[in-house]
Amino acid sequence: MSAFTIFLILIVIVAFLLVVVIMVQNPKGGGLSSSFGGGGTQQLGGVKKTGDFLDKSTWFLATALILLILASNLTIDAGSTVESKALDADEAIELPVTPPATTDDTGTTDGTDSK
Repeated sequence: MSAFTIFLILIVIVAFLLVVVIMVQNPKGGGLSSSFGGGGTQQLGGVKKTGDFLDKSTWFLATALILLILASNLTIDAGSTVESKALDADEAIELPVTPPATTDDTGTTDGTDSK
């Protein structure tokens, strides 16, 4: 297994955990929940320590995700080249260029002939 594959697996795990932690948190600003009648139940759990833990874990996981993404970029082998058909100059297709047909536009813009 390459280092990039290990980073990719870690990125997926951290991203999943970040989504779970964000979904578990109670909304603090009302937002959509207050407009649908759920504004009275802001503190469902009632424990402030849980909210602090979820806030800190959100910041930790977000920072870890960014660092893992940046670190995975360093593990990509710069010497390897990717073969791409889109960049292949030998298979370029040349399309014939036809000039636009010339018409005699001596009339006015409203469609009536000025002659």
